[in-house]
Formats: sequence, C-alpha cells, structure tokens
Amino acid sequence: MKEAGGWLWRLSLANLLFLYGPIAVLIFFSFNASRLSATWQGWSLQWYRTLWANQALLAAAANSLWVATVSTLLALMLGVCLAVGLEGLSGRRQRQIEQAMLIPLVIPEVMMGVSLLLFFVLMQVPLSLTTVILGHALFNVPVVMIIVRARLRKLDPRLLEVAADLGASYWDALRHVTIPLLRPAILGAGLMAFTISLDDFIVTFFTAGPGATTLPLKVYSMIKSGMSPEINALSALFVISSMGLIGLSLLLQRR
Repeated sequence: MKEAGGWLWRLSLANLLFLYGPIAVLIFFSFNASRLSATWQGWSLQWYRTLWANQALLAAAANSLWVATVSTLLALMLGVCLAVGLEGLSGRRQRQIEQAMLIPLVIPEVMMGVSLLLFFVLMQVPLSLTTVILGHALFNVPVVMIIVRARLRKLDPRLLEVAADLGASYWDALRHVTIPLLRPAILGAGLMAFTISLDDFIVTFFTAGPGATTLPLKVYSMIKSGMSPEINALSALFVISSMGLIGLSLLLQRR
C-alpha cells in the first residue's frame, strides 16, 4: 500500500513538473540580462522596463482590458438571469435549456470562431472590438451560469418562503435575499470570466478587425518575428495575473 502511494506521489509530482516547469522557466528567463533567451547572463529588470515603454503593447493591453471588462459584465447579466430563471423551470425543460447553453463549452473553439466570423459576415457587421466582445460574452455566459447555479443549489429554499410569508414579492425576495447570498458566486464567476476573456486567442483571432488587436494577438505577431525577452516578461505578467485572478475566484466561490 505504501509503495503504491509512493508511485502515485511521484507520478503527481512528474505531472506538476510537466505542466508548470515550462512556465517556471519562462518566468525565470524574463529576468535574464541577455537578449538571447537561452543564455543566462545575470539578473535584470530591463525587459520589464522596456515592456512598459512599448506603446503598441500598451495599446493592445488596453484593448484586452476593455474587451474583458465589457464582455464580463454582459456575461454576468445574462448568466445570472439565466441561472436564476432555470431554477423556476420543470426538470425536463431545465435540462434541455441547460444542455443547449453548454454547447459553447463543448464544441472546439476553432469551430466557434469560424461560426462567429460567418455570422458577422452574413449580418454585415464589421469586425471590431464590438464583435470581439460579443464573441467573448458568448462563451462566458455558460461559465457564469454553471458557477451561479452551483451556488443556487446550496441555498435553503425556505429562505424565500419566509420572505414571501413576511410579505415580500418575488422581486423583493430576489433583490434582498437571493442576490446577496449569491454575491460570492457572482464575484467569483466574474473573475473567472474576466480571466478567460483576457487570455483568449482563437475566438479573438476570428472576430477581431483592424485596430482591434488584443494582447494575445500582439504576442502572437511578435513571436512570428522571433522570441524576444520582452515576450518572456509579458508572458510572466500574464501568467501571474491569470493565476492570481483564478485563485481569487476560487476563494470567493468557497466563501
């Protein structure tokens, strides 16, 4: 039994090294003084200083933050309303709608990007930051719905019955009882949606137009011309911020 446990521990450690080893190397070399990523020449913060002076990267970062913020707000409004509305439906209809809403999470992201591109072309909608926001909101609505519904299942239904007995209408009970109890899940879902939108590349690649370059698209264009220490620094900031937001999201959901 102890031998089996030892093998499982070693296998788990090997999996963690395989997953996070390259990320650790990337962050380590972002502090390299050498312009060549494979040659270590001492510690330096020059690439972070160079990064903050790059106006094109700062503009792409501003686009990413704008897209992530607006798409997250849209996904929260639609996802929370959908999660609360599903609780009032019968079992069969509830399952049907829920399964339909999970399709964006199941289909390959390339297919979603192509379908969104075809939809915008057929509707004669010019590709811009607006189309990117709509695309991100589409795949974030199911994420918000799943997280909020998980919290809803843990709520005591007698709380709403007590509110109704005290004379509260459905909307009063929703505003003063349900929404405050769902606040940790809503905040956690918002942070998760924001992180997913900030990191997305494939859907953004198909739905972005001229002047709608986000940070992942900018990094991709920089990599095609060769690896630069600036990319290491930018990727390190991306990884740390994403992991921090996901950790905060999980913490809020646990509350």
